Amino acid sequence: MIYSIHIKRILDFLICLSVLLCIWPILLLITIGLHFANKGAGAFFTQDRPGYKGRIFKVLKFKTMSDERDANGNLLPDEVRLTKIGKLVRSTSIDELPQLFNVLKGDMALIGPRPLLPQYLPLYSPEQARRHDVRPGITGWAQVNGRNAISWTRKFELDVWYVDHCSPLLDLKILFLTVKKVFVQEGISHEGQATMEYFDGTN
Repeated sequence: MIYSIHIKRILDFLICLSVLLCIWPILLLITIGLHFANKGAGAFFTQDRPGYKGRIFKVLKFKTMSDERDANGNLLPDEVRLTKIGKLVRSTSIDELPQLFNVLKGDMALIGPRPLLPQYLPLYSPEQARRHDVRPGITGWAQVNGRNAISWTRKFELDVWYVDHCSPLLDLKILFLTVKKVFVQEGISHEGQATMEYFDGTN
């Protein structure tokens, strides 16, 4: 636990700061592009997510979908609102890059279980809830082993396995596998959807 809670925090901060100093012009161009593609709906969005020990924080992401609605004022399906540039940003996982600021702040780590929705908290089994024993990550063991293309049950099994086996070598392996997944573009969407289906405690 010394590595996963303390040493990782120092490494994450130094790495994120270095990366942001190098890529800020790219982030600026993406921000401008998404602002216009989303028809003025903005380039970023925040959501409440549970972090270490279930504490709630606001995760920052690039906004890849517009806010277009039907005649009744309801949001159109995800696959309809996903813009062309948004699809590119999502397929290359660029939408996750603003979370580097969450890592700097200490809400997240570079590698760990992905932060999910707060409404899932009461649905977890005691074993599944152990995914919150480490800081959530931008990428993780479940992401390099299927991402949105695997079931929730399998995803939680992988998250808990990571908590029990967290180490510098495992994190390095996940980092390299993440780069590979981004280029191959595997597991971006769940079958029939632009994003993963909602967790109801059974799937």
